[in-house]
Amino acid sequence: MAGLTDLPSFGGDPDAPLLGERARARRTRLSLPADLPLEGWQRVGQEIVAIADASAWWLGDWLVYGQNRYPERYRQAVAGTGLNYQTLRNYAWVARKFDASSRRPGLSIQHHAEVAGLSPGDRDVWLDRAERFGWSRSRLRQHLRASRRSARRNDGDAAQEALVRVTVDQDRVDRWRRAAALSGRSLDDWAGGILDEAAGEAERST
Repeated sequence: MAGLTDLPSFGGDPDAPLLGERARARRTRLSLPADLPLEGWQRVGQEIVAIADASAWWLGDWLVYGQNRYPERYRQAVAGTGLNYQTLRNYAWVARKFDASSRRPGLSIQHHAEVAGLSPGDRDVWLDRAERFGWSRSRLRQHLRASRRSARRNDGDAAQEALVRVTVDQDRVDRWRRAAALSGRSLDDWAGGILDEAAGEAERST
């Protein structure tokens, strides 16, 4: 099992500090020297982004482990972190969809979340394209939607998207919107992912 010394440096040298030798990071602040050159400042920013994305994967894997190892005490342990439960569920869902060998270090966890509901082959195709063309998560989503619309037109059938009406109070809708925003997805995409996950769990339990 990897230890703390195995955490990536994102700079090529596994023994280098995560934010370089001259940056000092604490829980509530980042201290930088007054004479830090532009290149060094840029590198620190790139590493902060990399650490933030990596931490989402770490949380997802941590949650999957807890679900498997401590199913009876999992929820209580998650509550003790003080983190948003639905956000953590989203991380765990994506982590389950992608084993370590299929994750793309050059793409964010949000990129992976966009294609997590696809078949493994289709996921690879779209992640390959996102890497090759440097797509942002939003651009990847746009291309996915365009592809789906094109596929529906090419099918030439009369199938229409189902309209599902659910009566809920505004507080619940607001919570759902916040959870969707935290996961970097639209409310429709987020809700669809949650329903797909629940359907999959129900199918596996039968």
